Amino acid sequence: MIETRRLTKRYGKTRAVDELTTKVEPGHVTGFLGPNGAGKSTTMRMVLGLDRPTGGEALVNGRRYAELRRPVHEVGALLDAGAAHGGRTARDHLRVLARANGIGDRRVDEVLELVGLAGAATRRVGALSLGMRQRLGVAAALLGDPGVLLFDEPVNGLDPEGIRWVRHLMRDLAAEGRAVLVSSHLMGEMALTADRVIVIGRGRLVLEASVRELRARFQEDVLVRSPERGELGRVLEGAGASVATEDGALLVRGLAAADIADLAASRGLPVHELTPRGASLEDAYLRLTEDSVEYRAKETAR
Repeated sequence: MIETRRLTKRYGKTRAVDELTTKVEPGHVTGFLGPNGAGKSTTMRMVLGLDRPTGGEALVNGRRYAELRRPVHEVGALLDAGAAHGGRTARDHLRVLARANGIGDRRVDEVLELVGLAGAATRRVGALSLGMRQRLGVAAALLGDPGVLLFDEPVNGLDPEGIRWVRHLMRDLAAEGRAVLVSSHLMGEMALTADRVIVIGRGRLVLEASVRELRARFQEDVLVRSPERGELGRVLEGAGASVATEDGALLVRGLAAADIADLAASRGLPVHELTPRGASLEDAYLRLTEDSVEYRAKETAR
């Protein structure tokens, strides 16, 4: 588990992270979302002991990273795919990390196979594509078989097959009972991958919730089809809903689908379709962070 308790990081007068309190539970993929400059990478670096907090604390399994006896076996991370020495082979890069942490070469070969780099194990890191270096970074994170994992933009540089592989890997790791924290700007991918989200803006917590809860919070309307459209519309408006029409259907806002069904049934009005139309994860994210974007491009006329 990862916990931050009023975690704060200041650079001069700027608060990169501002009293952030969150929790990343085992068994879930948690998406870490926010605009550029929101403080996501800084938070991850403080969790891993790479940056010292100005205030508060970041804990892994109840302890600070520096207090972990065998950190590679408790927490793995991919923050920068370019961190590996370009002159070493992929296998040698992992062997150096493995020997420094009492891990045998057999595990090195296992993770190379797991990430699809067994055939490129003898190639130098500097000759690998960005996507292959990302895979190598994932292999390094998994080397100690840790129960806590942090990934910062892990699909950067990957092709569609690689993105799909990362998605399934993250979900498989969480299904094994691990706590997985993933930052990304790809909302469509996060919608497919994450169970929960932590949204931050300007270093502060905006929202922490399940993806389902987030979508429900921004539910826009319910699509209703009925051969008694006019009468049903009047009943729903009488119950306080706002009703519009679209392609022969009713668009109802202000009442949940279950309430609409109950009202229709109580009046003996048939319903042929009842479809809640919630906002996408991207729509919800943009609404939550619209006041936290530092740099916004000027919109052009269409």
